[in-house]
Amino acid sequence: MSENASVQPAEHELAKGYEFKEVEARWYRKWLEQKNFQATMDEGKPSFSIVIPPPNVTGVLHVGHALNNTMQDVLVRYKRMCGYNTLWVPGTDHAGIATQNVVERQLANEGKTRHDFGREKFIERVWQWREEKGGTIINQLKHLGCSCDWDRERFTMDEGLSKAVRTVFVRLYKEGLIYKGDYIVNWCPRCHTALSDDEVEHEDKAGKLYHIRYPYADGSGHVVVATTRPETMLGDTAVAVHPDDERYKHLKEIGIKLPLTDRTIPVVYDHHVQREFGTGALKVTPAHDRNDYEIGLRHNLERIKTMDDSGIMNQAAGPYAGLDRFACRKQIVADLEEQGFLEKIEDYEHAVGQCYRCKTVVEPATSLQWFVSVRPLADKAVAAVRDGRINIHPKTWYNTFYAWMDNIRDWCISRQIWWGHQIPAWTCDDCGQLMVEEHAPAACDKCGSSKLTQETDVLDTWFSSALWPFSTLGWPENTKELKFFYPTSVLITSFDILFFWVARMMMMGIHIMEEVPFKDVYLHALVRDKHGKKMSKSTGNVIDPLVVMDEYGTDALRFTLTAFAAQGREIKLAEERIEGYRHFINKIWNASRFALMHINTCDPAISKDIDPSTLPLAHRWILHRLNQAITEVRQALDDYRFNDAASSIYQFVWSEFCDWYLEWIKSDLYGDNAIAKAQSQAVLLAVLENTLKLLHPITPFVTEEIWHVLPGERTSIMVEPFPAPNPAWDDDEAAELAALFMGIVGGIRNIRSEAMIHPSAEIEVQIVCHDERKHAGLTSLASSLKTLTRTSTMAVQKEGTRPKGAASYLYSDIEIFVPLAGLVDVDKEQAKLKKDQDKTEAELARCQGKLSNEKFMANAPEEVKAKEREKVGEMQAKLEKIKAGMERLAELR
Repeated sequence: MSENASVQPAEHELAKGYEFKEVEARWYRKWLEQKNFQATMDEGKPSFSIVIPPPNVTGVLHVGHALNNTMQDVLVRYKRMCGYNTLWVPGTDHAGIATQNVVERQLANEGKTRHDFGREKFIERVWQWREEKGGTIINQLKHLGCSCDWDRERFTMDEGLSKAVRTVFVRLYKEGLIYKGDYIVNWCPRCHTALSDDEVEHEDKAGKLYHIRYPYADGSGHVVVATTRPETMLGDTAVAVHPDDERYKHLKEIGIKLPLTDRTIPVVYDHHVQREFGTGALKVTPAHDRNDYEIGLRHNLERIKTMDDSGIMNQAAGPYAGLDRFACRKQIVADLEEQGFLEKIEDYEHAVGQCYRCKTVVEPATSLQWFVSVRPLADKAVAAVRDGRINIHPKTWYNTFYAWMDNIRDWCISRQIWWGHQIPAWTCDDCGQLMVEEHAPAACDKCGSSKLTQETDVLDTWFSSALWPFSTLGWPENTKELKFFYPTSVLITSFDILFFWVARMMMMGIHIMEEVPFKDVYLHALVRDKHGKKMSKSTGNVIDPLVVMDEYGTDALRFTLTAFAAQGREIKLAEERIEGYRHFINKIWNASRFALMHINTCDPAISKDIDPSTLPLAHRWILHRLNQAITEVRQALDDYRFNDAASSIYQFVWSEFCDWYLEWIKSDLYGDNAIAKAQSQAVLLAVLENTLKLLHPITPFVTEEIWHVLPGERTSIMVEPFPAPNPAWDDDEAAELAALFMGIVGGIRNIRSEAMIHPSAEIEVQIVCHDERKHAGLTSLASSLKTLTRTSTMAVQKEGTRPKGAASYLYSDIEIFVPLAGLVDVDKEQAKLKKDQDKTEAELARCQGKLSNEKFMANAPEEVKAKEREKVGEMQAKLEKIKAGMERLAELR
């Protein structure tokens, strides 16, 4: 190894403090200019691809987005450095209901509605809004450091993706997997559209259970039915009982008189009814309840729809027509009570369905809608998961996935809004023929008429996003991107859209492409506040990633999120954690500044081909630990254990590289031994280079900045090869001896602290080690031990006893003695210890008094009593230490 081959100093040195705002803006701009994020498609290289879960075009970056996209970026940067063809496809979702709501609110401020514009002009207005405001979240993702291939940004309403949507719709229709039918759906009276089951959020709310008397038609009695929605009784067309319920067999010929109306309704006998629940009788409202709808089909019952699309009672509601559904509920309850039909009202907590966009209570209602028959598609997706073609991480989600897929219902895909993919179906005005085609037909294929009307409904937003893994790669065209990057490698998303989106991508990808859309699904946890509570503006506990990035830096936020991304359902995040990792970023910066003082003018080649066998212990140990860290980080990232990767890096950088290695080699770096200095410079540069590359996927900005200040000409760190384990660096013997060395240093420092020896005071140390091998190792390390502990004399002996007046420490089977004569003021220290003894004895007496108090022991919670017992143990141990200290001081008299 050359002693100190020099090159010209680097163009600039690291500033004293890390000014992250300037660094982040400068490097992200350079990465874009240099096309560092651009996908490569080189034959012979493995490929790695991710499609971004497309955020809503209306969205702004929240902490969940920050977590999700940080993890994706960590993987993409890691795989890019590992030599893969990498592609991270960015894009946004048109978010049909949400976007239409935003623009409609905008129009309302102008005193207008969408109907004042008409469909075509309204859509133009939405596109205008999208051009002006729809890129907000994309710019915020760039602030986060996301290394997406921005030249390939997609939007679910792009012409290419729209073509994919039409192609899939027509194919599924012609395969009989899409149909149009009158069916019970979830209806949002605010958004005026149907919702799929997944778009309904259920929340437990306090309500009422109303027990209503339904008289027998012949006046001979009545049956009591219970309901939480008495306003729907106006649409009742039967009362159902169990076929084996003897109590109601006589009603088959009699029927039931519907309260508040002149109608008589039949009694039907259906196994759906639970005899043991309530009175065993169930009101049946086929037009306003999913289960009732099914009963109605089985018994050919009339469907009476009593509400309009806004939740207002219609003409079928008779005298209640024109009332809002909740106002109608109050009026009906009052009328039932007045006329003697109300038996009782009970408090009742139950799950209430709400629109996931506007939070309006949804109304089950019959409606003519378009559906996907999902059972054949779901079976294929389940098979792919069962046979391992798709793996779900963490594994705890498998059973949930199977249970949901086994009970899946047909998917309602039509929405009664204007913004979205208009369904490619046309009806002939003359003969009623329905035609489903990718492009508007010129004439009816049945009667030849040119009078055709396109379906006004649009497709559910999730329909287009279900095609995202292949539509973004150019399908239905046979593109080069499809060849290289489909199926994609992994999907990272939050567990709450496993069924909204993930399962639907599985179904569509397997059916349309005859191949799974991704090989792995990583479902990350939801971010909560430090107490585990959901973040919300109303409670004031929101952590805004944009705010914390401006305050602590993007790298600090990214490392925090990665460190907390354990596989589970909840991440508890506090701002002070982000501040803590800002200190870690500063630690990296300061350690690099120190290193550059010694390697800035070195030939960068000195870090290559290091032979550990020729090196002292400090270098052999740090190379061994670096090797272990590399192995741990690679394995953790390959297994999607992001927090373990961050933990391994943190431990290595802070505790081992900074706190131990840099201190250990300072004497060589500042000393006159040219060989020792050259060895330290070479290993220091090698370790720093590899450490920065290990860190880069998580903390891209600070590592890029430091990388370019290291000696030599350097391209972007993101195109450097990711560190790989070097077998020559494995050295268990060095690890064992280094652990012994650190234990002895720690013991001596412990004596300094407990004996309150001034940090600058030099001490004498006597080490007694009976083990031959350990003795030899410590003897060889005596010089380093002296340096790191400010020791004037270091005696390593095989036999010995504690000198008079010496403080002692036992590490494993090794005794450490430090004579205190001349190092402490005996009178002063004795006074301190006596004061501490008196205080400790008083506290011990107080605790023991509590524990001997019968009243306290009888009434105090067990955890309080346990805490007092713990204090007693602590006080007793402290008194033992004080006693030992006094005895040592007495020996110095």
